[in-house]
Amino acid sequence: MKKVTFYTLGCKLNFSETSSIGRAFEERGYQKTAFEDRPDIFVINTCSVTENADKKCRNVVRQARKISPGAYIVIIGCYAQLKPQEIASIPGVDAVLGASEKFRLLELLDGFEKKEKAVVHACEIEEVNSFFPSWSVQDRTRTFLKVQDGCDYSCTFCTIPLARGKSRSGTIEGVLQSAREIADSGVKEIVLTGVNTGDFGIRNGKREDSFYDLCLALEKETDIERIRISSIEPNLLTEDIIQLTASSEKFMPHFHIPLQSGSDVLLKSMRRRYNTALYSERTNTINKVIPDACIGVDVIVGFPGETDEEFLKTYHYLNELDISYLHVFTYSERENTVALSLAGSVEAPVRQERSAMLRSLSEKKKRAFYEKHIGKTRPVLFEKDIKEGNMLGFTDNYIRVSIPLVEGLINNIIPVTLEGLTADGLAKGSTVGVSSAPSTQRKPSIRPIIRAERIQ
Repeated sequence: MKKVTFYTLGCKLNFSETSSIGRAFEERGYQKTAFEDRPDIFVINTCSVTENADKKCRNVVRQARKISPGAYIVIIGCYAQLKPQEIASIPGVDAVLGASEKFRLLELLDGFEKKEKAVVHACEIEEVNSFFPSWSVQDRTRTFLKVQDGCDYSCTFCTIPLARGKSRSGTIEGVLQSAREIADSGVKEIVLTGVNTGDFGIRNGKREDSFYDLCLALEKETDIERIRISSIEPNLLTEDIIQLTASSEKFMPHFHIPLQSGSDVLLKSMRRRYNTALYSERTNTINKVIPDACIGVDVIVGFPGETDEEFLKTYHYLNELDISYLHVFTYSERENTVALSLAGSVEAPVRQERSAMLRSLSEKKKRAFYEKHIGKTRPVLFEKDIKEGNMLGFTDNYIRVSIPLVEGLINNIIPVTLEGLTADGLAKGSTVGVSSAPSTQRKPSIRPIIRAERIQ
């Protein structure tokens, strides 16, 4: 029985796809194992959102060769689609599979026999039109369920459409079937994810459904206890979705809404499909109808044309906005993007300084959000993350909670009163009327089989 290990770089979507590919290996008789356990096969799922992700891929290949010099190394994912020949030239790489081909990995590489040169299977991105459902089961307490792939937007800084292809989805019934299977496995929370999650509903180039239709079906026709929406574009976050979340016991009061810039000048230069007025309208609506909701924001600093004045527009806009935390990305030049031709390049030290300013602002926003909930009781789903005698979990509105370890609470949703903050910024809590786990709990299997980096 050959041993295989997986290493995931990038986003929730990559993680869900890695997990599904891993299950396919198990079904064919392969044994999944830890990265350090001298596997026979390494499958590295790559990201190419930043240049650092490309470098990370090379580093992981080097680590794999040191751990198991004779192993077969396969590279899949966005970087593999964008630069297959470049990856094939990395010492130690045996195969490179593109956006569609990665789901046929076992078929295309059956036997995993090393050849003189790396094998490359990557069609042109224009030919990628199939949707492959994926989800992560038994790898985390939460499950990432892929409902959409690809993107039809043309943001000037982004290579994702070149790596993932056009927007496409499966059917609502297909997603429901996956959600039911996940619920039957004992998982309590599903995170709906995609490249452009809110654009769900396109099949064969035509819109057949909407993301709201999908959410409504999941609300009415599944038994999953928690559903969380991953990143969703502000122009696709409709009033109906917000109202459904407000009235639902399944959909969590947590939204992650990309902004990218608080400057309308830069938003236009980025070719974003909204302005700050629309963004403010969305966040104001959420805070009005779901006062305890958590709102996360993506923002890019150092984009071409971001003068001191335009950056300060972003800083002051975010400072005044009623949000909970930021994900700050430092702009990096990417090949084959329009942004490369734009004037007004920002020097690297300035980019780093601005990133630090926004990360500091994020910490202040997060702390204020946490402090607002001290004294309140929220339902917490406890994960298998245990540190220094404490167990960790998330409230429904995405507050990270730490409590003293109680045997058997993993993968259970328990009322917790938030009592303060720890030194490292977590919420301290105490369980309400619970001294041990319910006797009917189903424990998830805990296996260190997939290593992941930068899961957001």
